[in-house]
Amino acid sequence: QVQLVESGGGLVQAGGSLRLSCAASGRTFGGFGMGWFRQAPGKEREFVAAISWRSEMVYADSVKGRFTISRDNAKNTVYLQMNSLKPEDSAVYYCAAHRTLTSNMGFLSKDGTYDDWGQGTQVTVSS
Repeated sequence: QVQLVESGGGLVQAGGSLRLSCAASGRTFGGFGMGWFRQAPGKEREFVAAISWRSEMVYADSVKGRFTISRDNAKNTVYLQMNSLKPEDSAVYYCAAHRTLTSNMGFLSKDGTYDDWGQGTQVTVSS
């Protein structure tokens, strides 16, 4: 099992930026597919972004051009840089790990793909 710890959430005004981090345990992090998902109150969890072990990336349409996912394998960490934030981006953000090598980005955009989940970090965007 992989332990995932998110950080970087908070309160920001619309148009502002935040960078979320997700630190993972495990010596094989470089082989993981990593994803970010979010869940707003009363809504289902939705896909935000994913990055493969080869650093291929995929984004939800709602965040394309505003969010950037990246990874630092030396630090066992995946990041989500969020710019031009909107009130509708407010949610609990979760990172997730898929422990099998894959470059199927469609696969990595589905929450059922993932083996391990963090506890989440709250992002609130005020208007």
